[in-house]
Amino acid sequence: MKFIAVKLFCYLFIITLFAASTSADEPAVDPKDKLIVETVLRLKSFDLESSAKGKAAVIRYLKAQPGTDQYFELIERFKPIEIVDDLAVFSLQHSTETSGVRGAELLFSMQHQKTLLEAIGGKDPVQAVAAVTLIGHAGGKRTPKLLMPLISEGKASLAVRTAAVTAVGRTVDGQHALLELVTSGELANDLTFAAANILLSSTKAAIKSEAAKHLQLPATADAQPLPTVAELVKRLGDVANGAGVFQKKNMCIVCHKVKGEGKDVGPDLSEIGSKLSREAMYVSILDPSAAISHNYESYAAVTDDGLVIVGLLVSETDESLTLRTQDGITKKLAKASLDEYEKLKVSLMPQDLQKLLTVQELVDLVEYLLTLRKVSAP
Repeated sequence: MKFIAVKLFCYLFIITLFAASTSADEPAVDPKDKLIVETVLRLKSFDLESSAKGKAAVIRYLKAQPGTDQYFELIERFKPIEIVDDLAVFSLQHSTETSGVRGAELLFSMQHQKTLLEAIGGKDPVQAVAAVTLIGHAGGKRTPKLLMPLISEGKASLAVRTAAVTAVGRTVDGQHALLELVTSGELANDLTFAAANILLSSTKAAIKSEAAKHLQLPATADAQPLPTVAELVKRLGDVANGAGVFQKKNMCIVCHKVKGEGKDVGPDLSEIGSKLSREAMYVSILDPSAAISHNYESYAAVTDDGLVIVGLLVSETDESLTLRTQDGITKKLAKASLDEYEKLKVSLMPQDLQKLLTVQELVDLVEYLLTLRKVSAP
């Protein structure tokens, strides 16, 4: 170990002499830190705790270069406790990407998955769903134990509980646990669609067969049973036909805008293809209440003369509540004139949209939505 420390000192001395001549290809990283990191990685038996200067350089480098191959390599090798919070933030911000899952796997390997569990119980609904998603990808056999309480206790939001069903369903033990809730009649009704998609597409014949006795997916416009999302994502559709479906009466354009056309009720879908995967697109259409964006939650207000107004929350102050109805009408309501108002658990988007579509029309619609992507700057 003494020899290694001396060797590192020599490297640090050389770096000090020649740092001025190093390339500044990565302005966010101190050239000295970059060279120290490269040196540390070459020393196969190096103990990071043996050099305060070396450790400080590694930590600075990690904070400056999140998501790079060296970032993950350094954390996997040295497991520095000082980077745990930053790693958790990075993973939550990239929960649907390989890099985010890789970060979550490192958190589990470092026994610091508690940072993800804390995000589930936090105030940010987006981070809560992201944390559940990451646990599903990285938790392995620990996933059911960590997430089943969210499903069985029913205290979390529908979006979090639905994400938990999907996450738990990634393991065979989790599928058995879900099936037990189904067969005992203890699964909440609002999780039926998510559970059916998981269990009816199980690779275990016994699970799939038993689930089919209790669960079924809704029929489509041509009375054909809806395939599972796992089956739907394998199909390719016709973009032109999908655009026509989007424009049809009583369909998406009634509430959504694309490139300025349509109604400004729900989210603008002009760049939706850059935001959702094919699988997430199907879930958002077929189980919209489970995928409500925190910016598009619906509220119901009852005025003192008995009028019921349901719409998306536009703004709220101490004195008033402003809602945008499904017709695209914005109403500002004085709170003094309301008997009551509450956030709804269901989406303003119709729950049974598949009843208006054939399976092929649904596939075509998703194919079209996936083409609506953010235009890259030249």
